[in-house]
Amino acid sequence: MNEITFRLAREADLAALVALYDAAARWMEANGIEQWKPGAKGEEHFRLRQKEGEVWLAEAGSRRVGAFELWWRDEPAWGPRPPEAGYVHRLMVERGRAPAGTGRAMLAHAERRIAAAGRAWSRLDCVSSNSRLRSYYEAAGYRVVGEQPLKEGDDGSRYAVTLLEKRLGV
Repeated sequence: MNEITFRLAREADLAALVALYDAAARWMEANGIEQWKPGAKGEEHFRLRQKEGEVWLAEAGSRRVGAFELWWRDEPAWGPRPPEAGYVHRLMVERGRAPAGTGRAMLAHAERRIAAAGRAWSRLDCVSSNSRLRSYYEAAGYRVVGEQPLKEGDDGSRYAVTLLEKRLGV
């Protein structure tokens, strides 16, 4: 029952992705983490991510327990780069429904997918003020390689992000 499986999100999953994002944003706000805002990502955001990359759902049994985005380039945070990495974004866990270890399982799935595409690096970024998330990624084998002090968000806002990467066995 607690085995986590993965599938690519479909058009029919867009509303569920928005709800998952909003729930994660509300949890962040309730815990004093300034990062995501409820209502900031709608169905169009996830539709675009499906078109330009991949959006994965994590399920345990018949329950949706998480999701993440996998991009094949990320110039706003990392600048122009050769096709050597996959970029993990919006790692979202359905709190209260997800079995322990769901976040790590999603990272591992993303890393396997990136390696299968022949890319040697898994990269991600997190808001620089979110030390708890940075520590989580470091414990998962990611190392800090820099900071992007003025990443521009979809809404035109600018904020600092910490850049982390993990070498994959490709």
